[in-house]
Amino acid sequence: MPVITRFAPSPTGYLHIGGARTALFCWLFAKHHGGQNLLRVEDTDRARSTPESIETILDGLTWLGLDWDNKNYGDKNFYSQYGQRERHAEVARQMVANGTAYYCYATTAELDAMRAEQKEKGLPQRYDGRWRDRDVSEAPKDAKPVIRMKAPLTGETTVVDAVLGSITVQNSQLDDMVLLRADGTPTYMHAVVVDDHDMGITHVIRGDDHMTNTFRQVQIYKAMGWDIPIFAHLPMILGPDGAKLSKRHGAPAVSDYRDRGYLPEAIRNYLLRLCWSHGDDEIISTEQAIEWFDLDGIGKSPARFDFAKLGSVNAHYLKIADDTRLAKLAASFIAKILGADLTAAQMDLFIRAMPDVKTRAQTLVEIADMAAFYFRTTPLVFDEKAQKLLTPEAKQILADLAARLENLPDFTGEAIESTCRALSEEKAVKLGAIAQPLRAALTGSTVSPPIFGVAALLGKTESLNRIRTI
Repeated sequence: MPVITRFAPSPTGYLHIGGARTALFCWLFAKHHGGQNLLRVEDTDRARSTPESIETILDGLTWLGLDWDNKNYGDKNFYSQYGQRERHAEVARQMVANGTAYYCYATTAELDAMRAEQKEKGLPQRYDGRWRDRDVSEAPKDAKPVIRMKAPLTGETTVVDAVLGSITVQNSQLDDMVLLRADGTPTYMHAVVVDDHDMGITHVIRGDDHMTNTFRQVQIYKAMGWDIPIFAHLPMILGPDGAKLSKRHGAPAVSDYRDRGYLPEAIRNYLLRLCWSHGDDEIISTEQAIEWFDLDGIGKSPARFDFAKLGSVNAHYLKIADDTRLAKLAASFIAKILGADLTAAQMDLFIRAMPDVKTRAQTLVEIADMAAFYFRTTPLVFDEKAQKLLTPEAKQILADLAARLENLPDFTGEAIESTCRALSEEKAVKLGAIAQPLRAALTGSTVSPPIFGVAALLGKTESLNRIRTI
């Protein structure tokens, strides 16, 4: 049987980082086994589901490079749960017909009174089955019933989870859940099972916060005589402080990581290592991940999100990334700093500067911050440390240096360095006494890529202009 997985987000907000990990694991598992990975948008909650949220989710998946195999499904390019609502209702009615579900006419007031009494007596608050065996002829006139599952009252339900192992609950702990509301719309618990069956899902990979739902859903599979998929529930992702990862930890959405200058391949690598391992490997390419990924590599314990570790992983991918690609990605961040887009000539300079810049950065934002000086106009604004370096003595040394640089036939990094060394010997000062003021004059800072290479990239005209306007 071919492997078919599904990622099934609810379009009520952004694609959060936990959902992205689930999407990644579904995608990798399907790719590893040569199967299919499907996308289903669980949009039955019409009050909270929005087109904007759907677009945000699709955009996040696309940025991460996680495609899905039902892009040509209907006019939406994904499986819409809301679009299958008539099928959900049909299955609920089939369950009534086969005796595994029934019509319940209990009113809201009755149910509220039932729960209040249970609470007062210290009993679990569950539906008491008052319409389980009653004849519909006893129903109030014009009442619109819900359809409830006729759950087993005795025995137990066991789920053999591919991550958590075998887990059993007593059926007495589960009540007769609602499958179809009085208005004919399905509940989430029911729709999920029908959709997974109809889509041919073989493996349900999702967060372990769904584990309690699984027992109820398994009962629907059994009631319909359907094959039960293999379940794999992923441990929770925690924040650095050990609490559940949330907005207060920063960057909860996938789009936040893009906006902070992370590369999608770095996010994929980092998320892969949250609760999954392959020996001691930390840097794992997508190709390797597809080759190695399987459910037996997933651990049972929650993982803590480590922003420092993510930065380190992203730095690795920046170093090996194509310079032209990085320049195009970082250009938008530089445009925000400068207030204008880079020209074609500036983009060419940026690409040539990239080898020296990217090795010192952890994000595209840092690349932009470090490279922005290349594109500033004179006179530069100097930071406090740079101002302290540009003493009258330093300015005189730079004036002497400018005169020598002007006569260089080849304005290369090597030639500029040789000129600076010759000047340092002549004036009996250390090379740093020339190189550091030169860095301040050319960049406005005391931190930059190797300064002789910087000068060469800026070119003779711009370098001399910056030196002479300090």
